[in-house]
Amino acid sequence: MIFAEFHAGQVIEAGPYVVTEAELLQFAKAYDPQWFHTDAALAAEGAFGGLIASGWHTAAIAMRLVADAALAGSESFASPGLQYLKWTNPVRPGDSLRLVAEVIEVRRSEKRPTLGILRWRWQLFNQRELPVLDLEATSLFRLPESRGH
Repeated sequence: MIFAEFHAGQVIEAGPYVVTEAELLQFAKAYDPQWFHTDAALAAEGAFGGLIASGWHTAAIAMRLVADAALAGSESFASPGLQYLKWTNPVRPGDSLRLVAEVIEVRRSEKRPTLGILRWRWQLFNQRELPVLDLEATSLFRLPESRGH
């Protein structure tokens, strides 16, 4: 989607994305090698009763879904960060995740008219409709000079 296609109140949905145990283990071993992400036997005895995905893996899945559904082919070039990030329920092997992204604000920078600013909330839900991720992101878009500036 290009910047001009976004508007406040818009809802973009994507998925499902099925998390495999192999992918969960591969990500955890590479980036978050804590026992509850990497050792099924230990994790079975832990607080979550089994392996769970790294929260960073969950966020990466959301990024992939957003990139495919909304940012591919756009003028998006960066993000200054997140307002908040919450992992509300664990993601487990076999979970099927669905993205719901709601556009909060779309505006052109007053100081830099070639900069588009998009604020949006991303949520991931599992197959039981339990939320597993909630964040608010800002995305930046490189735009042509607007007329009158």
